[in-house]
Amino acid sequence: MVSHDWTALDRDLRRFLPKKSVVSKRQELLVYDCDGLTIDRHCPPLAVLPETTEEVSQILACCHRYGIPFVARGSGTGLSGGALVEQEALLVVTSRMRRILSMDLDNHTVTVQPGVINSWVTRAVAGEGFYYAPDPSSQVVCSIGGNVAENSGGVHCLKYGVTSNHVLGLEVVLADGTVTLLGGGLSEHAELDLRGTFIGSEGTLGIATAITLRLLRAPQHVTVLLADFPTMESAGEAVCKVTAAGVLPAGMEIMDNFMINAVNDLFGFDEYPRDAAAVLLIELDGQEAEVTVAADQASGLCSKAGARTIRRAEEAADRALLWKGRKSAFAAVGQISPTYYVQDGVVPRSTLPRVLMAIERLSREYELPVANVFHAGDGNLHPLILYNADTPDVESRVRDLGSAILRECLDVGGSITGEHGVGADKRCYLDWMFAADDLSTMKLLRRAFDPDGRANPDKIFPTPKSCGESARRQVILTSEGLEMPSEAKAF
Repeated sequence: MVSHDWTALDRDLRRFLPKKSVVSKRQELLVYDCDGLTIDRHCPPLAVLPETTEEVSQILACCHRYGIPFVARGSGTGLSGGALVEQEALLVVTSRMRRILSMDLDNHTVTVQPGVINSWVTRAVAGEGFYYAPDPSSQVVCSIGGNVAENSGGVHCLKYGVTSNHVLGLEVVLADGTVTLLGGGLSEHAELDLRGTFIGSEGTLGIATAITLRLLRAPQHVTVLLADFPTMESAGEAVCKVTAAGVLPAGMEIMDNFMINAVNDLFGFDEYPRDAAAVLLIELDGQEAEVTVAADQASGLCSKAGARTIRRAEEAADRALLWKGRKSAFAAVGQISPTYYVQDGVVPRSTLPRVLMAIERLSREYELPVANVFHAGDGNLHPLILYNADTPDVESRVRDLGSAILRECLDVGGSITGEHGVGADKRCYLDWMFAADDLSTMKLLRRAFDPDGRANPDKIFPTPKSCGESARRQVILTSEGLEMPSEAKAF
């Protein structure tokens, strides 16, 4: 293990950072020992909380001088261990960088610092008739910088896309402290799309310190449908029928019976039918006449798929109540189980019934309850595996069950992640999706931004230390003639 001069780094950081911006006491650092993925915990040796681009630049220049790795962290709501400090590295916390830097409503843009909370953006522009479309379930606590790092989605990603569809430009501090601009205020640029490369790179290419976002005009009319079904298969069939008919909802979400009852218990009243196997939420927006026709069509298709009842909400308060349960799903499970582990896989919509049946089978096989809530429109599953951390050897079973669920997703042509990222949690599965030469190309791209591999080290890509099985697979591939370029082996 490389030995770093933390005393010297601490001293140099305090020369330009306020005292409150450097955290070195272990009891204070413990708050950063995990992100939203609580199954793994590692306490960082030192943390800093910058407030400006200049401070971030100076911090990373210090790290470069001492050869010390760094890990960026926003609100800490990530669910893949992307903000974990697994090896000795400086933790750079951007939660104090929470200013809205500029607004250009004529061109429908706003520029913010990375610590700005997702929901604050819409709150800042709603009075002018605008909103920011990407809306993760954690939008009242997650930060824009973290959304950029993970390319987060949300309820409305079916119609409006994920974070990368709404970020126009980035001010980025590279690993050596250099400040650069990627993209700009326009939706199209002549050069290579380095903006798109950075979004979703999970902190491995640098730290974004200013982010220009695209704003949308608030729709004239919005309707939310709540349909309940006797089986999960019929709910999945409704999703397929609606999308096949050419109806494009703003969002489509499904919750299973376990989640329905958990949410009702959290609320203290029955917002959703307790005996339903699944409920489907469909939001439609646009011009009033268009929405009315689409809502009628979607309602008819849900009935044909087997919906027992269908509720329609058009007033803002009524719509918010129907969505409140979905937005509170993770909190509701937290009331039932002391700990849970969230997976994040993607499958083609047509395979939803098959994969959900497989998850139910795996839940019985591993003797661990699983609650399902997911973005049905784009097949982004979020199975929550419930467990008690005090049970001996339970965490290995939890990981094995999560792994088996991801394998089911891949077997039907899906992906190991839709919006939570790879991070530390799923790096050992990346070579399930990509061949050795694909991984080598990705590593070469990372090296172009960060030649020494100090930005969020050991994340995303399988390593021999953390992924023994992946290392064995790489040996087999290499023996078959797929030798990795020497430049890529550095990571």
